[in-house]
Amino acid sequence: MAASPRILAFSGSSRKESFNRKFLAAAVSAVRAAGGEVTLIELSDYELPLYHGDLEDAQGLPANAVKLIGLIQQHTGLLIASPEYNSMFTPLLKNTIDWCTRGDDNPFIGKAAAVISASPGALGGVRSLKLAQQLLLHLGCQVVPGQNFLPAANKAFAADGSLTDERVKKALVPLAESLVRLNRALASAVP
Repeated sequence: MAASPRILAFSGSSRKESFNRKFLAAAVSAVRAAGGEVTLIELSDYELPLYHGDLEDAQGLPANAVKLIGLIQQHTGLLIASPEYNSMFTPLLKNTIDWCTRGDDNPFIGKAAAVISASPGALGGVRSLKLAQQLLLHLGCQVVPGQNFLPAANKAFAADGSLTDERVKKALVPLAESLVRLNRALASAVP
C-alpha cells in the first residue's frame, strides 16, 4: 500500500463550541480510518491581521502566515471545514487563505482538498461549502467533488461533541476515502 498521505485539517471558525470544528473532528476520524495521516490545527493559534497590501509592503508576511504556508507545503492535502456567515465563507477562512497566497509560491497548487460545512440552518452551510470549493479550485487545488454538509448542526452533537446520527458519520466515509485516494493519485503522478 502507498504511504499515508499527509492531510492538513482546519476550520474557518475559532469559536470553542463551533459546529464546524465538531464536524471536522468527525471528518478527521474518517480520513484517518481511510489511511490518511492528519494534522489538525486551530487557526486561532496562527492569528493574522486583516490582509492589507500596504501592511504587507511595509512589514512583509506575518510570521504566522509563513508558518501556515510551511504547514500547507508539508502536507499533500487539505481538509477544511467552511462555516457559513450570511451565505458566505467566514472572514477568518478567507483572510487565512489570502495571506497564505502572498508568499513566493502559491502553496495550494497541486493539493488535494475536501471541504465540509455545518450550520444550524436547513441548508447546512452548502453555500459556503461551494464557495470554498470554488476558491480552492481557482488556487490550483484538486477538489474532491461532493457536498458533505450538516443541516440542523445545533441538534447533531452529543455533549461530548460526537455526532449522534450514524448516517451522518457514514456519509463522511466516501469523502474521506476520496480525499485519501486523490492524494495518493497526485503523489504517484509526481515524477
